[in-house]
Amino acid sequence: MTSPAAPPPSPASAWAAASSAATPASASTPEPAVAAPGPVAGPDPVAAPPAIDLHDLRIELPGVHGPVTPVRGISLSLAAGDTLGIIGESGSGKSLTALALMGLLPDGAQVQGRLRIGGQDLTQAPDAAWRRLRGRHIAMVFQEPMTALNPLHPIGRQVAEPLRIHQGLTRRAARDRALALLERVGIPNAAQRLDAYPHQFSGGQRQRIVIAMALACNPEVLIADEPTTALDATVQRQILDLLAELVRERQMALILISHDLGVVAHTTRHVAVMYAGQFVETGPTREVFAQPRHPYTQGLFAARPSLAPRPDGAPPERLATIAGQVPDLPSLDAMRGCSFAPRCAHAAPVCAVAPPMQRVSAAHGVRCVRVADLSASVPPHD
Repeated sequence: MTSPAAPPPSPASAWAAASSAATPASASTPEPAVAAPGPVAGPDPVAAPPAIDLHDLRIELPGVHGPVTPVRGISLSLAAGDTLGIIGESGSGKSLTALALMGLLPDGAQVQGRLRIGGQDLTQAPDAAWRRLRGRHIAMVFQEPMTALNPLHPIGRQVAEPLRIHQGLTRRAARDRALALLERVGIPNAAQRLDAYPHQFSGGQRQRIVIAMALACNPEVLIADEPTTALDATVQRQILDLLAELVRERQMALILISHDLGVVAHTTRHVAVMYAGQFVETGPTREVFAQPRHPYTQGLFAARPSLAPRPDGAPPERLATIAGQVPDLPSLDAMRGCSFAPRCAHAAPVCAVAPPMQRVSAAHGVRCVRVADLSASVPPHD
């Protein structure tokens, strides 16, 4: 990572979102910041640094015909105890961003930008520094718990492992702490199941075990990448409620990655809509969900199935879709204007210029040059 850092936000600032665009004009445009409720004070020189502060993240990967850039200038800042949801279609760069925050990008990846976690600068951190950091300061709950758990080891040993590595606990002390963690995340009869193996648990219980592992060393930042995708609706709600309780209890910063709008609405205070490697709309979750302003965000909301009863005799309502698909990486790098323009019903010649993030309210930003023209013609989503 090589780019300069943005100054940290004020204590009331929850996160500063938006990616820097490719044109000089957009790069000089101030980006909106999402603020916590209540009065926003001026900068406090003695305030604690953000739990995580990321500025202008760009990820370049080797490709068949040359390097490609799947993440193009992501910035965010999240305070302790705050929550951010990142939503978007598959291929938008959500999970790759999470892997970059964990220092787990594939070999050959080139990263630019600046990252601080708990005030620690990780811009050029070596692998050894990342190994000390992961689990202790930042942790991740992966989408599929069976790929995160080792099938050859009992779950008690797996939960205890980060405690022994990062905190130097004895085997007995780590086992006792692992038991307490498993009880906290709701594993029934945890004392009798410490020596059980992952295949002996249900999908929801395995995800709880993964959460216990992630929380073992009290990290300041927790990343949850599609943590409920493989679970049924009832278990999904239980896992989301558990995450919310743990964030409040431990004052962690939570980054929740999902394609499920309902999951984000239930869990996070702030949201970033990601498309083609950039944040295209950011703001408080309630505000963005009440009145999405970017055509892509509006398309995501319109594509949700409706459970409202139809009038007698009325034909089923056709589910809305977004035309086309997320651009592949080679074509994305060749684009010079708005990356959503080829799929956008409101595209105009002005969209040939890369759009900056524009403020539509104090904490709501939209990356669309036509947002002022479209706001009156596109009704808010109910």
